[in-house]
Amino acid sequence: MKSRALVLTSIAGILWGTSFPAIKIGLNYVDAYMFVFLRFFLASIIMFFIALIKNGRAFEFERRKVIWFLGIANGIAYMLQYVGMNSTSASKSSLLVNLSAIWVAVLSSVILKERLGPKRATGILFGLLGVFLITTNLNLETLGQGAVVGDSLVLLSGVVWAFFTVYNKKLVSNVGDIIQPITWILFITLLPLIPSLYFSTISPFHLPIDAWLAIGYTAVFCWVIPYYLWSEALKSISPVSSTIILLTEVIVALAISSITLHDAFTLISGIGAFSIIVAIIFVS
Repeated sequence: MKSRALVLTSIAGILWGTSFPAIKIGLNYVDAYMFVFLRFFLASIIMFFIALIKNGRAFEFERRKVIWFLGIANGIAYMLQYVGMNSTSASKSSLLVNLSAIWVAVLSSVILKERLGPKRATGILFGLLGVFLITTNLNLETLGQGAVVGDSLVLLSGVVWAFFTVYNKKLVSNVGDIIQPITWILFITLLPLIPSLYFSTISPFHLPIDAWLAIGYTAVFCWVIPYYLWSEALKSISPVSSTIILLTEVIVALAISSITLHDAFTLISGIGAFSIIVAIIFVS
């Protein structure tokens, strides 16, 4: 079961990694506020029909408090990240968000009573080193870019996602079929995102086809599918191990961006990618 969970988590990380270049392309046609709302709105509708087909009359409204918490937390985390990224650099944002590996380790020991252990601790260190090398390319001037408020919001989004990860573990450990809970989590995610539409400068009825392709791709292949795979895998592995394995998304994002968007791939980036692979080996 654990080997299956590692494979599912890796696939989820790969798919989530493709979201970064897809979003970057989509933002050429639509602002971030409208993009993230439509992404989750479309994902919610898709999951609703999947749950309806699979569960039929058994599909009903979920009353678990943890589902409401997860939905609200996910929406708040995305809103914090998108607002924060308006006043800080993309590289620093990636680094601050992926510090969630530390927060997950702390919360897992407190909430789930999981022991960190030397291997997982080493994996966290190698993982964070890899993210640091890839996002900064050892150009420390990038860490000075941005405003304190933007940095704080992005950092806080990583903390919220750490809670999201740990409580997802509690949820999937106590349910059999996760399709129905996932559906309601996605719908509830929309609630904190609705106020952000006030800052949007474009109507969804005037979006070009390229924008809808990017939104549709990120909704299906960067949320519905990977979130399901990740949740299934989380039944069999710890949140700490899951978080480190998901750092594969950083490597995938780097590789695709280098090919399609012509972002620089350097020796330092390669060392960072290797460091993340070492981290995954330690926790798996």
